[in-house]
Amino acid sequence: MYEQISHSLLNEILDQLKPEIYRRDLRHFYTRLGANFYAIHYLFHLLYGSRDDFKDQMVRLVETMATQYLLRDDELQEIDVQREQNHNWFLSQEWAGMALYPEGFAGTINGLQERLSYLQELGINMVHVMPILKCPKGASDGGYAVSDFRDTDHRIGTLDDIRALAASMRQRNMLLTLDVVLNHTSDQHQWAQKARSGEERYQDYYYTFENREIPDMFEESMPEIFPQTAPGNFTWDEAMGRWVMTVFNNYQWDLNYNNPAVFIEMLDVILFWANQGADILRLDAVAFLWKKIGTTCQNEREAHLILQLMKDCCQVTVPGVLFIAEAIVAPVEVIKYFGEDAIIAKECEIAYNATYMALLWDAVATKNSRLLNLGILNLPTKLDRATWLNYIRCHDDIGLGFDDTDIRLAGYEPAAHRHFIIDYLTGQHQGSSAQGQPFGFNGKTGDARISGSLASLVGLEQALEEGDPEKTEQAIRLILLLHSMILSFGGIPLLYYGDEIGTLNNYDYLNVPDKANDNRWMHRPRIDWQQVEKRKQRGSVEQRLFDGLQKLIAVRKTIVAFADFNNRELLTIANPNLFVFLRTNPLQHTDSVLVVGNFNTAPQSLNLEELGNRGHFGLGGVKDLCSGRSPSLFKDQLVIPPYGFYWLIDHRQ
Repeated sequence: MYEQISHSLLNEILDQLKPEIYRRDLRHFYTRLGANFYAIHYLFHLLYGSRDDFKDQMVRLVETMATQYLLRDDELQEIDVQREQNHNWFLSQEWAGMALYPEGFAGTINGLQERLSYLQELGINMVHVMPILKCPKGASDGGYAVSDFRDTDHRIGTLDDIRALAASMRQRNMLLTLDVVLNHTSDQHQWAQKARSGEERYQDYYYTFENREIPDMFEESMPEIFPQTAPGNFTWDEAMGRWVMTVFNNYQWDLNYNNPAVFIEMLDVILFWANQGADILRLDAVAFLWKKIGTTCQNEREAHLILQLMKDCCQVTVPGVLFIAEAIVAPVEVIKYFGEDAIIAKECEIAYNATYMALLWDAVATKNSRLLNLGILNLPTKLDRATWLNYIRCHDDIGLGFDDTDIRLAGYEPAAHRHFIIDYLTGQHQGSSAQGQPFGFNGKTGDARISGSLASLVGLEQALEEGDPEKTEQAIRLILLLHSMILSFGGIPLLYYGDEIGTLNNYDYLNVPDKANDNRWMHRPRIDWQQVEKRKQRGSVEQRLFDGLQKLIAVRKTIVAFADFNNRELLTIANPNLFVFLRTNPLQHTDSVLVVGNFNTAPQSLNLEELGNRGHFGLGGVKDLCSGRSPSLFKDQLVIPPYGFYWLIDHRQ
């Protein structure tokens, strides 16, 4: 009966479409709309069915989808069809990504286009171009406080430049990833300005209140995201004469998704950027989309319904476009952003593997893999048509979101262990050469996160300052070890710009008033292209890192076992310093790759008898795919050098 109601409503909606829409050729659109409308109607009704204007809002929703379909370029529509026919295309091992700020990487969007050959030289074929939209100067949150969702920061380029970049990347078989900030706008956005001027329609786009009664109820259970710089979750706006919810910063107003008009507006923004040529859209702060008194206002069921609805709508208009969930939450929660109770992803096809990132840093600090092994063992299994984005560093800080139960099982006390990691990565622990800094320190709990570039966090900065070749060698080996782990784990590896040449912390941000209070800018570099040229100097740090990563990426792309079809098995072994897992060919299970990483500063051994019959490793020797050589074995003991790693196959493969 419900399906009959939904299709009856669909017929009503189609009858009400504007003439400029229904007179056009919409055959593909109607086919996809018919296939997805039941789910769209169901989800929209769950969220907004109690409203008197429900049917009118449904008409607006379909009109928005149809309008953006008509604006979609023929070439992009052809790509949609190809990806519908090969719906697992993004699970291939052939993708390798890099995240970058266009201004820091190449000055402008056009400059980035001119540097695409450099990225291709490294092996990168997916580029996350971080925020490019218009933001107020001095209150931009690194590009995530957007004042206009449809215009770029003209200092770095125009919409035409973005479309030209997208076209050039398509010709090179490279994927373009762009951000859509779903949770909030800048207080300078025209919606916020209209709300300030007293327009009730736009005040309802946000959470605004006349007094503190309701805000105080929210505050009882909501955590503070930036307790040092933005305490509390509400800001008094003098011009509007109302309190407004500002979870991240006082100049970022949270959008009210209780209002269907907000959902439709933001869906339109998603479709707009898909039509500019984005292959993948990174949806920022998705865990925060639904606010409810008495909760943390994170990971609410309605936030998932919103993402499911956005995905179903995009399946109609831009089915070739993928979503990345930027949800830096506990493993049991992040897995839900792929979608629940489904084999295929019904929300976001890709999610940040923040747990793996944090666990790798724990292994760096402890020089063992105890917690890393436990954390990955308890990482929930993802859906089949979904994949992780595996990374070591990004533009943001490092959070220590470990599960307390896992920490205890590893033999540590949770609070003390987190404080040890913070001390280690900020160079406060004896014997640490890390040069990070604490970020977002919470005086109530003593918790903090960590800022710093990869090279500085692993000790390369200190090693170069001291002119110590042994420490330099150790840092280089550790950087390559960490990358070998994200390149082989299962998912899309995401490098961070500058890491491929060992870029150090940049302290110039301290001289910029708008940035001086946010030490994350120390790891948001401006690339020195003279330093990049050193990658051609044999023996330089830059050459050793660039060539090492280039080779790892090239090898990865040839190994079908590194495609992501839930074909990874974590192996429990006796040596706690080693991280060992098996990757199997999803098409031919005899072709297996054994990945071994040593996080200790001393050589370690692996008894191959512990592997049992998995892959027949050790029966006659093994071959390392990275070096092309066969590591020496002594009585079935494989020796792994300090900060060493192997991608091993049976020598007969």
